[in-house]
Formats: sequence, C-alpha cells, structure tokens
Amino acid sequence: MTLHTIGMLALVVTGAPIVWRTVRGMLRGRFAADVVASLAIVTAVVLGEPIAGLVIVLMQTGGEHLEKYAARRASRALEELEDARPQLAHRLADGAIEEIRADDAVPGDILLVRPGELVPVDAVVVDGTSWVDQSRLTGESVPVAVMPGVALLSASINGDRPIRVRATARAAESQYAKIVALVRSAQASKAPLQRIADRYAVWFTPFTLVVCALTFGFTGDWTRVLAVLVVATPCPLLLATPVAIVGGISHAARHHIIVRHGGALEALAGITAAVFDKTGTLTVGRPEVSRVVPTAAFDERSVLRLAAAVELSAGHQLGRSIVLAANRLNGETMSAATDVEEAPGRGIAGSVDDRRVAVGSAGYVTEQFPGIGDGLPGLSPHTEALRSFVAVDGRPAGIIEFADVIRPDVAETFARMRAHGVGRTLLLSGDHASYVADVARRLGISEARGNLLPQDKVAVVEELQRAGERVLMVGDGVNDAPALSRAEVGVALAAHGRGIASESADVILLEDDISLVADAVDIGRRTMRIARQSIVVGLGLSAAAMAFAAFGMIPPVVGAAVQEGIDIAVILNALRASR
Repeated sequence: MTLHTIGMLALVVTGAPIVWRTVRGMLRGRFAADVVASLAIVTAVVLGEPIAGLVIVLMQTGGEHLEKYAARRASRALEELEDARPQLAHRLADGAIEEIRADDAVPGDILLVRPGELVPVDAVVVDGTSWVDQSRLTGESVPVAVMPGVALLSASINGDRPIRVRATARAAESQYAKIVALVRSAQASKAPLQRIADRYAVWFTPFTLVVCALTFGFTGDWTRVLAVLVVATPCPLLLATPVAIVGGISHAARHHIIVRHGGALEALAGITAAVFDKTGTLTVGRPEVSRVVPTAAFDERSVLRLAAAVELSAGHQLGRSIVLAANRLNGETMSAATDVEEAPGRGIAGSVDDRRVAVGSAGYVTEQFPGIGDGLPGLSPHTEALRSFVAVDGRPAGIIEFADVIRPDVAETFARMRAHGVGRTLLLSGDHASYVADVARRLGISEARGNLLPQDKVAVVEELQRAGERVLMVGDGVNDAPALSRAEVGVALAAHGRGIASESADVILLEDDISLVADAVDIGRRTMRIARQSIVVGLGLSAAAMAFAAFGMIPPVVGAAVQEGIDIAVILNALRASR
C-alpha cells in the first residue's frame, strides 16, 4: 500500500465525520463556518490530494477541540436545588408526632417545625412565635417575626423557637418547587448564542463559492478550485474565537472571575442592560444599626449600651447587630442583663444596673410599661426603616434603626458599567418597594422594583429581553437562580451566596467584590474585540491568497502551507486576550 493510498484512507476516515456534521447542519438550515472546510475535504478526496485535505481536517478538528475546551460544563443547578429542598416533615396527629416525607404532607396537616429546620411546605402559623429566615426565597435580609396567622414559604428556615403550622399546599405546589420549575424552564428557553464565527461565515462562505465558480468558469481547472478552497478554508473563523476565549477565561480567572463557558464571554461583550439583586449583592446581606435617635434624657451611647445588655441574651440578627454597634461605640463589652424575658418576634426585656429596660416593637414596649404609648408616636419619625423602640423604667429612651449596608465601590462600579455601554440598570429585591427605591436613588440606578418573588425577577428579565435588551443578571441566592438562568449572562457572588446561585450562573465571582462585575464586562469586550480583529485580518489574508490561487500561482499543497502561516498569525494575535 502506497503512502498516497494511506493518505487517502486517512483523509476519508477523518474527514467523513466533519462532512456529515456539516451536511446535517445544512439540512437544518445552519450554514456555518465549516461549509467551506467540508467542500475542501470533498474536493481533495475527488482530486486525490490527501495532504491538502488532511491539513484542513487538522485545522477543523483542532478548532472544534478548542471550542469544547472553552465550552460550558454541564450545570448541576437542578440537582443542587433538588438536594436542598425540604425532605422531612413532623406531622401532629392524635397527640403524637409522626415523621413523614415532605412530599406526603397535604393541605390541612398540622406540622411541627423545630428550631433550625426548614419549613417543609407552604403553610400558615397556628401556634407559637419565632423568627424565620426567608432570604433564600425572597431576598429579604432581615428575619421575619412570625406568629399565628402569618403565612410561611416552603424552605424558609425557622429560628430559635418551635412553631406549629398548617400546610396550605403540597410540596410539589409550594414556592420551592416553583423555583425548581422556573430554573428548568429558564434554561430551556434561553436562546442559544450565535457564534461570532458563524456571523462572519454568513458572508464569507458565499464569497468563497463565488470565487470558486469564477475560477472554474474561466479556467476549467479543478486543481485551482481546490487551491482556492484550501486557502479559503476559514481557519481564522475556527481558531480565532476559541483561542481568544480560552485566553479571556484565563485572564478572568487571574482576576478571581470564573467564566464557565465561552458563550458567556461572548455574551458579556454585548450586554446592554444590567439587573442587580439588592440583598447580599449590592448590600452586605445583613441588617446593621444605621441610626440611633435618643430622647432628651438619654444619649446615643447610653441607649445602645442598655439595649445591647438585654440583647446579649437574644439569638436573632437584630439583637446581634445592636450588640456589635454598642461594642464599636463604647469600646468595651457590656455585662449581660438579668431577669431577661423574651417574646420572639416582638421584643426582649431585662434588668440592667437596677433599671428595667425593654427593647422591641411599639406594642411590646407598651405592654412592658403601660401608659408609655403616648410618648412613642413623637419618638418615631415617618420612615420605612426597620426599627426597635427602647424604653427604660417606663420612659421612652430612643429608637434604633436598622439598614442593610451598601457595599463599598458600588457607585463606581455602575459608572464603569455605563462607560462600557450598559445603558440601563435595574435594582430588584424582595424588600419593601420604598426602601429599594431609596437605595436605587443613592446609587444612581435608573430603575428599582421591590416586593419581588423569584418568578417576578424572571418576568423582569424577560420584559427587558422582549424590549431588545441583552441582559446581565447579578445575584447571590436561591431566589435569584431562575433569573440568573434566564438572563443572557448570570453572575453569582460565590463568596457570599454559594450553591444554587453559583450553579445557575454563567460567571462566578470568587471574591465578595461587586466591582468584579465591571471587570468581567471589560474582559468580555476586550476578548471579543481581539477575536474580531483576528478574524478580520485572517480572512483578509485568506482573500488575498484566494486571488493568487485562482490565477494558478499557489497549488493546493502550497496553499495548505500558506493557510498554516495565516493560522499561526491569527493564533498569536488571539493569544493577546490572555494578557
């Protein structure tokens, strides 16, 4: 068997899969960058030019492997969601507690939810008081005080007191199940990104075929046609983008930005609208003391010190925030109160230095000190802020207001985003609409929407997409996962909110630094700029070589070598994306 025969067999064996994939794509209406390559392979087989054909196969398969290397890893989002859903429930029946699967709970069942457990299904509280963390679902950073009559969402986390609830929906119909369905539908409906190589192939492939037709029409020489096809094989299209993307992904990783697939890097370059979750994304995700308003008989230091003394015995987030604020202001750790009595979700009272101190809601403080209510209205300014009233020995002492603290450098990040061409920014949150609007105004964000559930955030993203925007969504929690999946690019802050948000996202920020979002957009735009530059230069050189081949000045084998030189130039330029 001669070397020529071996070469022909190798060309047929390695080239057939490429040609077959191209034909299947054409039958589906997809005329991409590999059409010219397949024509060159077929022509090389017909004319018995194995070397030229094998070079084309090498370039084609090399580009495909580079694309696979930069491609998206299979997302484990749905698996993560399923693993994290409530599994068990404690049903009360005939005075006994029966452990059942959450899926077996039916509307009307009375369920016991112990401290630290997940609420198994959507339910309403029938007995007991506690604090419940719903941030995974609603994004609300502050634990919610619950008491009989309060509705709860499945997968909320109960605080430090047992409560009894009545199921209002099956597990399959509860809020958590809806989030799973939203992620699944968002991923399925997400339009595939048209590769930049295919956009250039739309005009380059017909151009090549016209040159081939003219060459054969004027010369009748099939060898020249093969030479044109060989030098026209769009290796710059096949190589420039994958090489640049791999370089861009490497560049991003050095900045602690994980881009999970090349399509995300391409999409980052075309973003026109950015949607941000508030809690845990633009804010630190926990309430802190923002202001202390003392009455005339007290000062800020004493109000905090007395309130912190009783809150040392509390287990909720607001109490911890008061203690931390008092430590910062007073510079020392205060002693704990005695005779402490707590009403979960309402307030706490105790004795501090022979003085009776109550901290909590206006109603709770009034219960502790009957008759004090007349002094509370004037103490409370008109505000939507979360606050606690402080009273000492029957007299109003002051109020303590709380807010979720905005991250540093947020305003600068938005300015950089606008400089990158992101003309529309939106702030989304499960918090009260008035508070969200106030935060947006302070940050210079153009639009704000509050009181949103996960499905509402998806609806906002889809609304923007229908308006022609290419959307970037930034979030950090379970409640953001569906919107992260639906947006062109989902960005998760993994340092703050791991798990499902990261698995649903295309880009993951490993540091708790919101400015990395602007860095990611910058890297995406620069990477695609280098890829386009490499493609244009490469195709220009190929077009010049086609002219020489059409006039018989470049035979097929030499044309393959010329194409190799063009490829090397394209690769070297594309590698700049990694720097």
